[in-house]
Amino acid sequence: MKKSIILSMASAVALSFGALPAGAQECPIKIGGIAPLSAPGTVVGGEAMRDAMLIAEEDINAAGGVMGCEVDVVIADSEGLPEKAAAIMEKLITQDGVVAVGGGYHSSVGVASKDVADARGVPVVFAETWNDTITGDKQKYIFRIAPLSSWASSTIWQHSLLVPGIKKAAILTENTDYGIPASEETKKGLATGGVETVIFSVDIGTQDYAGIVERIKAEDPDIIIVLATGEAGYNFQQQAADAGIGSMDVPFHAGQVSLESKAYWENVPDGNMAFVQRIGVPENLFTEKAKNFAKVYKERTGKDGVESYAMEAYDSIAILAQAINEAGSTDGDAIVTALENISHEGTLGRIYFPYGTKKDPSEDGKGDEWWHQWPDPALTVIQYQADGQSSVDAPIVWPDAYKTGDPVYVNE
Repeated sequence: MKKSIILSMASAVALSFGALPAGAQECPIKIGGIAPLSAPGTVVGGEAMRDAMLIAEEDINAAGGVMGCEVDVVIADSEGLPEKAAAIMEKLITQDGVVAVGGGYHSSVGVASKDVADARGVPVVFAETWNDTITGDKQKYIFRIAPLSSWASSTIWQHSLLVPGIKKAAILTENTDYGIPASEETKKGLATGGVETVIFSVDIGTQDYAGIVERIKAEDPDIIIVLATGEAGYNFQQQAADAGIGSMDVPFHAGQVSLESKAYWENVPDGNMAFVQRIGVPENLFTEKAKNFAKVYKERTGKDGVESYAMEAYDSIAILAQAINEAGSTDGDAIVTALENISHEGTLGRIYFPYGTKKDPSEDGKGDEWWHQWPDPALTVIQYQADGQSSVDAPIVWPDAYKTGDPVYVNE
């Protein structure tokens, strides 16, 4: 990144990071960042998160660093695999010497790695891992700024119930700690509207969907919902389109990776009219910090928009930097105390954690999953309505609070 760009952002982020004079702390201060950078993980999502976390590193250092030290964000590739997750968390802590960890895309990675960090007393702010149990275990050192899976699933099923004449839904899901509970939660939600649901499960990274597509086609669903991560979702959607049950034939909720517009249209040329869930407010409602980050991110990546998981990744590192400064220490317990008391002005908005050791979620009638959980992520549904359209320009069709256009239902 050009030095002028870094310096132009320094004043915008200085207050958030709150640089302090150097003390006895050994420099640089290392913060881990987890992202899927190899298959079968969601590589385009992992690359977006990596770029965002490195921009956060540059912004923090341009604003004076942490406790007077520069920050070094150490990126680890999860490959989207739970069996890899625990090992890379262990390596980040015991070999790389990180004092805290951000990032994380796949729920299965979060589920598999959180116990390692908690046992080692190293705070983690997960960026994009949705499974409710990640915070539901009420572990002292685990925090999350992504939405809960149960909450995110409700966005999809509530919007799906608006499809005219809907009686049956087909769900394609992955056999992971994200896909299995998400599909069951979506099925339960659709049942409240009298909708029958058929679930088809596949392994993460599946490429050939011919058999699944034919089975879904035989069910004659009124909507198809994809609850699978990664670029393999592109293959399913295009193969479904080739079979006459794509997004221009049947109302179709595509996977979140479909927000990567360039890759989406290259892989799914028949992907028009698809619905996609997105986290965060539209760009016209971005805070100044979000606008500054988006500008640099677009220049860095050549993209025409910024994905929600990139913003989450950036904020996960930035909030840890602020917590370390406010703690005045890299001690895990001190960072946890700072996180439980934090008010961080992030790209996603004001981030805070109302529940934890000071106040149990049960005191407000909430479940354990709200422990160390940010309660305010905005959840929306967009729809591609023109070939080659950017996800940034695609209209938000749900909910009404953020709506910028009306949905088109291809079965009407």
